Amino acid sequence: MSAIEISVSPDPDLPAPALAPLRALQVQQFHADGSVQSQAVELAAEVPVALVFNGISHAVMMATPQDLAEFAIGFALSEGVVEHARECREVEVQQHGSGTPDESCAVHIDIPPRHFMRLKERRRALVGRTGCGVCGIDSLAALDLHPAPIAAAPWRAQLDAATVLRPFETLSQRQSLNARAGSLHAAGWATPTGELTEVLEDVGRHNALDKLLGRLALAGRLGEPGFVVMTSRTSYELVRKCARLQIAAFATISAPTTLALQLAQEAGLHLWGLCRPPTALRYV
Repeated sequence: MSAIEISVSPDPDLPAPALAPLRALQVQQFHADGSVQSQAVELAAEVPVALVFNGISHAVMMATPQDLAEFAIGFALSEGVVEHARECREVEVQQHGSGTPDESCAVHIDIPPRHFMRLKERRRALVGRTGCGVCGIDSLAALDLHPAPIAAAPWRAQLDAATVLRPFETLSQRQSLNARAGSLHAAGWATPTGELTEVLEDVGRHNALDKLLGRLALAGRLGEPGFVVMTSRTSYELVRKCARLQIAAFATISAPTTLALQLAQEAGLHLWGLCRPPTALRYV
C-alpha cells in the first residue's frame, strides 16, 4: 500500500511533549480492620479526541491518548468514511494542553474529495461518551444495520474452541496499560492458529477496535486470515465494524446482544462469546 504521512504535533506553548496514557495519583487505601494507608495508583487518561476530515470536525470521541493515528485510520475505515487506508493520504495528530485540565487531541485526516463530499452528505455530529458508538446520529436509517455478506474464508472451518481460546490465555498479559490502571479494554488480532500478534488498548471498546484495525491497515494486513478478540461485551457496533472490513470471525469474553447476533447472522460472521477457558460459545 502507499505510504501514509503521519505526524504528531505537541502544543508548542507547553513543556510536556506528549499526552500520557496514564496519570499517577496518591490515594487512601482503607482496610476492613480500620487501618488506612497511602497508596500510589495510576489512572487511565480519558481525553476528547476530535477526528477532523479535510478541515471539518466529524466526530469527538473520549479516548486514551495513545495510538491515535491508528485510531483515526481505523475509524475512517470501519465507519465507511474511506474504502482503503491509502485514501487517508495525510494524518496529523495535534495535542493540546498537556499537563492541564484542558487536555485534548485533534487528528486531522486528508481524504479524497469524493469521499469528503459523501461524508458531508451523511455527516453526523458525534460527541461520544466513552465507547459510545451512536451518539449524535440524526436518523434511524443512519445506523446502517444491514452489512454486506462476508467473503468465504476456508480457514474458518478449522476454527475450533481450543484455537479461539488460545489468544485469551495471553491477552490480559499483553495489556500493559490495563495492568497498571485496571480500566482499559483491549482488542487483539489472532492468526488462524490462535497466535495473538497485536493488542491495542483504550478506555472505549470501540476505540480499541478502531486502533487495532488502523494498526493492521497501516501494516497492509487487513484482509489476511485471522480473527479479532476483545475483552468487552459484543455490541452491535463492534460486529458492524468487523463486518464492514470483511473480518470473518470475532470473539469476546462476554456475550453478544440480540442486535449484534442479528448483524453477525446477516453478514455471515462467525461470532464467539463467553470465551473464558476452558469453554467458549459459538452463536453463529
